[in-house]
Amino acid sequence: MRYNNQNKINRDIKYVNRDFTELRANLIEFAKTYFPNTVTDFSPASPSTMFIEMASYVGDIMAFYTDNQIQENFTQYAKQLNNLYALAYMMGYKPSVSTPSTTEVEIFQIVPAIYNPTLGRDIPDFSYSLIIPENTSITTDGESNINFITQNVVDFSQSSSLDPTIVSVYAIEGDTPQSFLLKKTVEAYSATIASINFSAGEPERFSTFEIQDQNLIGILDVYDSDGNEWKEVDYLAQETIFNTIKNTNPFPNDINAQSDYSEVPYILSLEKVPRRFVSRFVSNNNLNSGSATLQLQFGAGTTQDFDEEITPNPENVGIGLPVTRNKLTTAYDPSNFLYTKTYGIAPSNTTLTVRYLTGGGVGANIPANTLTGLNTSQVKFAFDTLDPNLAQDTFNSLTCTNPNKSTGGGNGDSMEDLRYNIIANYASQLRAVTKEDYLVRALSMPSKYGSLAKAYAEIPTLQDKNINEALPTLDLYVCAYNSDGTLATPSNTLKRNLATYLSQYRIINDSVRIKDAFIINFRVKFEIVTLPNYNSNELIVKCINTISNYFDTSKAQINQPIELNQLYINLNAIEGVQNTKSITIENIAGESLGYSKYGYDMKGATLNGVIYPSKDPSIFELKNPNTDIKGRVVPL
Repeated sequence: MRYNNQNKINRDIKYVNRDFTELRANLIEFAKTYFPNTVTDFSPASPSTMFIEMASYVGDIMAFYTDNQIQENFTQYAKQLNNLYALAYMMGYKPSVSTPSTTEVEIFQIVPAIYNPTLGRDIPDFSYSLIIPENTSITTDGESNINFITQNVVDFSQSSSLDPTIVSVYAIEGDTPQSFLLKKTVEAYSATIASINFSAGEPERFSTFEIQDQNLIGILDVYDSDGNEWKEVDYLAQETIFNTIKNTNPFPNDINAQSDYSEVPYILSLEKVPRRFVSRFVSNNNLNSGSATLQLQFGAGTTQDFDEEITPNPENVGIGLPVTRNKLTTAYDPSNFLYTKTYGIAPSNTTLTVRYLTGGGVGANIPANTLTGLNTSQVKFAFDTLDPNLAQDTFNSLTCTNPNKSTGGGNGDSMEDLRYNIIANYASQLRAVTKEDYLVRALSMPSKYGSLAKAYAEIPTLQDKNINEALPTLDLYVCAYNSDGTLATPSNTLKRNLATYLSQYRIINDSVRIKDAFIINFRVKFEIVTLPNYNSNELIVKCINTISNYFDTSKAQINQPIELNQLYINLNAIEGVQNTKSITIENIAGESLGYSKYGYDMKGATLNGVIYPSKDPSIFELKNPNTDIKGRVVPL
């Protein structure tokens, strides 16, 4: 041993030994080295061994808990479920305790026939149409009694490309229809609506309430005793949410909007929500039991202390002087320029009625044709002044079923699911940064805001600059679907909805220009040589089906070329086809004929067996496969 300047002994202490065995051995070696005359007996029954082992025991436990606490801070290694939940919310991912099963439900009703003098024939009397509100329950038959809930309103009096009313003759007398069968299809998910009340007294900062139940799915809605609705947001600092408005021509001065409201049933807008809350799962005692606790947390302000500040603006940014506020280096959320210290209103002197959803799970995946118990307590007629007897018969005719089995029901996120979903969510950050991000986000827009069929993102060059406007960051070319599944130019309303939808994910300095993609229609002519003893007509049909499948609109993308060589290979692979002699692609144009108005030089765009699209983003479409594919058999 030796002494330093302060007459203290420098002892050789090892910090890497952390378990009981290593600590014990290290302490014995330490005692022999620095206390050779004081401690000499290290037998198992000696007092010195007892104290050394007690110190090793404490050191081992402290090292274990230190390692455990550090481990629980990392998503990849955390083993306690409540810690994984905390990490999930910190990274912006909301776990699920129970996942509902989903399916399509077909709902039918019978309406009487009525003579239409203009058409000169009998048509359905839509004045007897029924309206089924959203969140209507439908139960399965038999002993299982699993409850499903409809996602949207079912209105038999309305029909659009996204929500068609299918009409067929139900009863006929002679040549005259007596009644018609109407069919609607609606999405439904397995859940049961439960309700609980919470009393709120004096305003409390970030007041919280907890719901404990089995198989919790989430919150349906929250209302207070004054009739105010409280909106759920992702985080309390979020001041605006997406709001859905039924499209009944909200732009009366826009001629295009007057014609496209049937194609876009809902308008997307942003709504400011001072009354808001967040929900989070704080515990899940047993992943297999489904028992969980869902916590609701509200804001910290009152209706008298709004302090929203719109940033940035010339008054609060400053010029960077010491006596002014400098927000030039502040990172802003591009979807929210409203900042507040209260994070919404705290409920006070009221009763909150919370409706939440339970259910789901693996057992909610039901077979086809088992959802038959429609709850009709909230069903009503679309019109008044009806014949009572006919109205009652119509009401009694209401039936439903699920033509396909339901899928997707599960027991929520397992621990491994949580790890992977947290990491994936953190990587995405729900922000559109690259052009691929914008492309995926555009195609993810819910279909009720417009049926977006295809999208293509392109960074514009200086040659694309318009004299009257600045060069955007990105050009987004889109096209929509017609009611028959063919491509169409998107309506102005759809593009408004898309712009509003992208604004919530767009980076602050990005500008996106939404443009129409050019649709190029064409026909196909081919000639084949057949092998002996094969039916020529059957081979022609097989070739037409092969070509139709190759040019399936669902597979086509904007700016995708046509590879004629692959088409030759596909036709030659058909049994009985000896050789494909020729394939010709011809452009068809003309709105009067039902095709796109844009012509295209197919022959001039062909190089080495590939037909290339134009420089302006366009998409090739075989609009009518039944009539636009012509083939014939020729001799060798």
